[in-house]
Amino acid sequence: MALKLYTNSFSRGVVVDWLLLELGIECERIEVAFKTEMKTPEYLQMNPFGKVPVLVDGDIVIYELGAICAYLADKFIDKGLAPALNDPTRGLYYRWLFFISGPWEAAATDRMLGINEVTSEQKSSIGYGDYQDAYHAFVVGLNEAAPFLCGEQFTAADVLVAAMLFWQLKMGEVQSHPAIERYLQSVSQRPSYQKFAEFFSNA
Repeated sequence: MALKLYTNSFSRGVVVDWLLLELGIECERIEVAFKTEMKTPEYLQMNPFGKVPVLVDGDIVIYELGAICAYLADKFIDKGLAPALNDPTRGLYYRWLFFISGPWEAAATDRMLGINEVTSEQKSSIGYGDYQDAYHAFVVGLNEAAPFLCGEQFTAADVLVAAMLFWQLKMGEVQSHPAIERYLQSVSQRPSYQKFAEFFSNA
């Protein structure tokens, strides 16, 4: 059965579009309108959050962006967008997938909403500490990119991480840093990035 992607061109669903370009695979793309189609009972059965993207593969429904990227990279493992299961860099790959989807997403969202005051006592109860801790961890990790997150191999984690950084820099939601600029320069050389960048230039 053909893959189906429920998405919106002005959402984080475009990250999956970029990954599909890298994978070179076909996927039925179904545009879903905000506030209306995403909130119908039928759609909420697929994603109770009423958000996009959602990937449907036969009877399997996946509605977390990081999970969708990881699933597609493994489903088409021959395309080389994920380290092999016995490759030590698989651990690094997982680290970045979970970091960008967990600590960084939470820290960046808190900062965007103005939730910046975290006491030292509260930090001990928060997985990422505070925004500055998360940003520091991000920069330290990107300093190790050589040139990509898993070394020479470009992976789905790069798609997820780079897409987030490109967007946040565009919106002024993250402070630039030489490590960020160096990493994104390497990513921007990917042929698929040129098509993906068209979205940002028109957004």
